[in-house]
Amino acid sequence: MSGAKEQVTRMLALVPYLQHNQGVPLRKVADDFGVRPEQIVKDLKVLWYCGLPGLGPGELIDFNMESFEDDPDGRVQIWNADFLTRPLRLGSSEASALMVALRVLREGSPDESRAVIDRVLVKLEDATADATPTVPAHVVRTRADDAGTRTLLTRAVGEDRQVRLEYYVPSRDETTERVVDPIAVIERDGNAYLDAWCHLAQGRRTFRLDRIDAAEVLAQSRAHPDEAPRDLGEELFQASADDEVAILRLRPPARWLADYYPVDRVEEAPDGALDVTLRVGDGRWLVQLVLGQAPDVQVLSPASYAEEVSARARRALALYTDGVD
Repeated sequence: MSGAKEQVTRMLALVPYLQHNQGVPLRKVADDFGVRPEQIVKDLKVLWYCGLPGLGPGELIDFNMESFEDDPDGRVQIWNADFLTRPLRLGSSEASALMVALRVLREGSPDESRAVIDRVLVKLEDATADATPTVPAHVVRTRADDAGTRTLLTRAVGEDRQVRLEYYVPSRDETTERVVDPIAVIERDGNAYLDAWCHLAQGRRTFRLDRIDAAEVLAQSRAHPDEAPRDLGEELFQASADDEVAILRLRPPARWLADYYPVDRVEEAPDGALDVTLRVGDGRWLVQLVLGQAPDVQVLSPASYAEEVSARARRALALYTDGVD
């Protein structure tokens, strides 16, 4: 029996092992890796379909399968795997994705971490200066775009007009369309936000300007024109009466979450963990947070969230284990 994780780890080690031991008997390979010869054959059959993009003749890893498939004493030889010994280089799309992730990470990082991230970004940008990466527009936006959005939203407030937004929601990795009554553009901690009444959420919401993909001033007047702008001294993201209350247990590696997210209550728990109570406006966000920090975050309540986390984890695990002996 070999799980997916163990098989992938073994296959990554098999290639350099065989490159340095051309013609090694199958039985010895199995002994060196601590598995049965039949498992090594299964591993090699998977590797047989791996190779460079294009996956054509000469691009796939190749073996002399006939000499050992039915003979534990047969000798194993490998070809077309030299590319694995060459230094890896990022393609333009890969570099773009990495830069996007670093910029998102930078937004929530302390000053000392931002300095490190900035240095990495400079190196990546220099290395890809001649490339033409494709970067998702909703993640990387220029200050000019933000300024134009700010001007449009401020005009909508002055003209008492509603605005249609295309807004990127990072916690769900999706762009939503909604109509809002803009109240004011505010700034907090170096970021600009739109304070507005959202007709999709049926409540007051705060939107980061750099996550607004598109904004259009509508002919309709605002349905909630009398809302007063939020005091900058208030918390930007306030709880709603419709929010659910959730309790999470944060093991020591995840204690930082209690400082990063607004919580109502913090209690010391066994073994250095923290039990935190927080309000949840979107259950999908909570499930994604817990899965992203597993196994250091556990849902204590409500039980429905704990069950959803377990169900999604089982589905993800099944993708790795189905069909692997």
